[in-house]
Amino acid sequence: MRHQVAGYKLGRSKGARIALRRTLIKQFFTHERITTTRAKAEAIRGDAERMITVARRSAEATPIAKVNARRLVVSRLGGGDDVVRKLFDEIAPRFASRPGGYTRMLKLGPRFGDSAEMVILELVEE
Repeated sequence: MRHQVAGYKLGRSKGARIALRRTLIKQFFTHERITTTRAKAEAIRGDAERMITVARRSAEATPIAKVNARRLVVSRLGGGDDVVRKLFDEIAPRFASRPGGYTRMLKLGPRFGDSAEMVILELVEE
């Protein structure tokens, strides 16, 4: 039984799962909209929203806390300085007054090849 087991396995090993999540989140922050399967979107949605919250809260923090917030996000993304810069300098200030719910999932229907449920995951515009 899978009682109180969190997260999605996505049919991958641990390393492949971590790499997939990092790549999808980087692409999501870079393009601010991605088309993917529903399971993958649900797997990264919470992590992406937490990173936006960390970036948003660091705006009014001390200089040391700002550096720590950036380091925390870099460690979760595994690098990508340009993505982190965009997150902290462009994306987070847009949601300064929003208490949460930064993303939206729009259903597209089944994929032609394997009937996987496809969605668009995008940032909410205020």
